[in-house]
Amino acid sequence: MADSIDYGNLMHTAMRGLIKKVLLDVKDQGLPGEHHFFITFDTTHPDVQIADWLHERYPAEMTVVVQHWFDNLDIRDDGFSITLNFGDAPEPLNIPFDALRTFVDPSVEFGLRFEADEDDEEEPALHSVDQEAPETEPAEIMLVDEEDAPKKDAEIVSLDAFRK
Repeated sequence: MADSIDYGNLMHTAMRGLIKKVLLDVKDQGLPGEHHFFITFDTTHPDVQIADWLHERYPAEMTVVVQHWFDNLDIRDDGFSITLNFGDAPEPLNIPFDALRTFVDPSVEFGLRFEADEDDEEEPALHSVDQEAPETEPAEIMLVDEEDAPKKDAEIVSLDAFRK
């Protein structure tokens, strides 16, 4: 029996399960309304599969947008694959859930960020985001129609207060 409950890993698993559920719904029903996703992932993860030219351009991290056009969305227990358009060139991507860094739906100011602590073990953090994209260099596909929606201050919820 463990000496303590590992809330960080439990939250991590729950957050990835939420993303999986959202993607399954999108696969079955499409993106409703103005919903769209900024998904940032670690391109160095051993199970990430992207075109060589994308890996050369984004050697550490890549942000893609799932919005107007995507194809072949397939969700598995360990990740998902999707085909996105990069400058009129469709490219398949295979992204393990373990490679995710952020998942943001700016249309409803929702975001999840997976952060690493000093021991390089990933711990989740929950964030409420405003209408801005993540702070990474975007892939070519990042063409977002910005609405004149009122901006709100970001509210960050840290799990550090609950750790021993």
